[in-house]
Amino acid sequence: MAEISGTTGTGEIDSRPRKSSWKYIGPGIVVAATGVGAGDLVATLIAGSKFGYTLMWAAVIGCLVKISLAEAAGRWHLATGRTLFEGWRTLGSWTTVYFAVYVVIWGFVYGATAMSSSALPIVALFPDGPGLKTWAIITGLIGLVFVWFNQYAVFEKVMTVLVGVMFVVVVYVALRVGPDVGASIAGLAPVLPDGSLIYTLGLIGGVGGTITMAAYGYWVNAKGWNNSSWMKVMRLDNRVAYITTGIFVVAMLIVGAELLHSSQLALTKGDRGLIDLGVILEDRFGAVTAKLFLVGFFATSFSSLIGVWHGVSLMFADFVERIRADRAAGGAGAADEPGGPQIARQERSVPFRAYVLWLTFPPMTLLWLDEPFGLVIFYGVLGAFFMPFLALTLIWLLNSSRTPLEWRNGWLSNGMLATAGLLFLVLCVQQVRDLPW
Repeated sequence: MAEISGTTGTGEIDSRPRKSSWKYIGPGIVVAATGVGAGDLVATLIAGSKFGYTLMWAAVIGCLVKISLAEAAGRWHLATGRTLFEGWRTLGSWTTVYFAVYVVIWGFVYGATAMSSSALPIVALFPDGPGLKTWAIITGLIGLVFVWFNQYAVFEKVMTVLVGVMFVVVVYVALRVGPDVGASIAGLAPVLPDGSLIYTLGLIGGVGGTITMAAYGYWVNAKGWNNSSWMKVMRLDNRVAYITTGIFVVAMLIVGAELLHSSQLALTKGDRGLIDLGVILEDRFGAVTAKLFLVGFFATSFSSLIGVWHGVSLMFADFVERIRADRAAGGAGAADEPGGPQIARQERSVPFRAYVLWLTFPPMTLLWLDEPFGLVIFYGVLGAFFMPFLALTLIWLLNSSRTPLEWRNGWLSNGMLATAGLLFLVLCVQQVRDLPW
């Protein structure tokens, strides 16, 4: 248990650097799988269908941006022994207000979206079975029961299996349509065709970029990595995860370029676009390939569902716990405990379970109703501002005395986080402009 708890036989924290090893990989796979949803894959397909291989370079840049953001979140947790929400609290009460409003509204709308997205491929696989609303409720309840009764270790294993299914299916489909290797390599040269700016920014910033990136540090702690001795391990874990995500993106670009661009076929926007792709695959390659793709579609959607049910619920539990601790201590805060035990306790806490319930039951009402106009606007604005908020607050925290000198940002980290912040700010403005005002 010394390796897991981060302590020596005498009970002192073991700060000797761990050697990075493939056997430790886990939290990065979880965060990458959670961040890549069905809508992201459709957006990538549409980019490939419109511009072929031309934006391949943007997928690579996007992978590097995500590595930098997740590394910064994980580094904060390991270097300081404090959670990200604790760090935000030191920046002022405005961060608490923003997070509180965001996590409530976002969770309500996202819950319905995640359940519907997970139900779509099931309905396509079993057209004679229950309808979309029934399957959506079933997937939400399965996610609730799974997260309620299992802790991180089991959760990570299931997520790893789902990632394996996603990876095999997406790469298989890309190979099946026959990639143009020469065009793929040529697509690594930065080029912006007319009308491609928004698609380019979306490829760089959209795939795998959600609130779950902020949850990475919590999953790092849940793994038992709770001090700076795990820094090399965390960095390997993070790089492997987002390189895997990069392969997903490249594979979907290939599918878009070869299957859609050359034939001038269009997909429906949003998750239903993957149903369209399933029909196209069946026409071109037969029912087996189409059904295999739908299984991969389900793995993509359901991994995002249970990832959010677990990761964002951990963040909410930490949010509630820190506020209670501050009040109990008269604003002086409370003594910290190692990350692993803290997370294990939070997974059984009332706030954790209350937020899982919030993600599951209230959103079911949206399955029968069109999303209220005002809620759509509010959700869109809050969601658009979260990634710039994450990038810019990480720059603030990791360049200040809150972080030990050894682990503060260097020029490369600052450059990547500043680039990410600027990119997400531009995407934020565009997303707000595109809302149905």
